[in-house]
Amino acid sequence: PETQFYWDGAKEGRLLLQSCPACDKAYFPPRPFCPACGSREVTVTEASGRGRLYSYIINHLPAPGYEPPFTVAVVMLEEGVKMVANILDCPADPEALTVDMPLEVTFEQRGEIAVPQFRPARTETAGGAA
Repeated sequence: PETQFYWDGAKEGRLLLQSCPACDKAYFPPRPFCPACGSREVTVTEASGRGRLYSYIINHLPAPGYEPPFTVAVVMLEEGVKMVANILDCPADPEALTVDMPLEVTFEQRGEIAVPQFRPARTETAGGAA
């Protein structure tokens, strides 16, 4: 029940985080109290969905629902929160993955749930999104 808001948001294509007004910190994964100060007065906010590749591994072993090789990454969100997710729409190859590369959230449907994943951010051009 403590994480239902997160999964409901993902189903709607929204990345939701919790934040603590007492210490002004956002955090992940969801929990009913602030991991920094212990306050139970937490709020839910929608994240921008933008971040940067902080670290990654390329997995070459079989995993349920994933065809190897695939990238498992730590993404640093603009909100200062780290999330573990897969990188989609990008080859699982060190030549294609650069630490600090801009990423954006996308949602992968897995049965009845949507799972936040990330892909390389689309670049902006003079006429709008590329």
